[in-house]
Amino acid sequence: MIDIRRFDKLGTFQNEWLDAHYHFSFSHYYDPARMGHGKLRVWNDDRIRPQTGFPPHGHRDMEIITYVRKGAITHQDSMGNKGRTEAGDVQVMSAGRGVQHSEWNAETEETTLFQIWIEPESYGGSPGWGARKFPKADRSGQWAVLASGNEADKALPIRQDAKVLGATLKAGETLDYQVSEGRFGYFVLAAGEVELNGEVLKARDGAAVTGPESLQFKGLKDAEIVFVDTV
Repeated sequence: MIDIRRFDKLGTFQNEWLDAHYHFSFSHYYDPARMGHGKLRVWNDDRIRPQTGFPPHGHRDMEIITYVRKGAITHQDSMGNKGRTEAGDVQVMSAGRGVQHSEWNAETEETTLFQIWIEPESYGGSPGWGARKFPKADRSGQWAVLASGNEADKALPIRQDAKVLGATLKAGETLDYQVSEGRFGYFVLAAGEVELNGEVLKARDGAAVTGPESLQFKGLKDAEIVFVDTV
């Protein structure tokens, strides 16, 4: 089953520095029909104005993946980590038993990103953070595993039976994906336009997939896809 989530139908929040769209219930946006999908709990589409960002705040018992679409985000946390993640690259924070962090757009341009939260397999444990570069050329016409609970994937580690994948498609190219029975998929089109099983999706549209389901993406315009597969 495929449930299309159009960008203009998402929950919204806006203040003087943040323009956010929520695929699932978050903060002041509440929809009992959108509390998550499998172990995926949050998918936020954020635009952060220059020289602003999220001040220090706490998290626990959540795997938090940040996919930067434009600009860069600077991370700092109570573990002593500090890093700058640029467009196309990914950072992961395992909140574990508790961590304080800030996310700041230190750039002179707007930063846009996806923030994805996945519930962990178990609660507690030491927090952790990491970031990696994922050149878009390496995922042209194919899936690249960006974060995973399986060490064999050699991706950023997360503490759940889940994968975060990315791919880019040129107009006319196709790419398949199989969501297995008992698993849940969710993807958002970061850029471009695709046809998915006969349905046209545009930039920042998303879709919830309940397995078993065979997916075929066809590029209508050069496209960038971010996909989560989880229990």
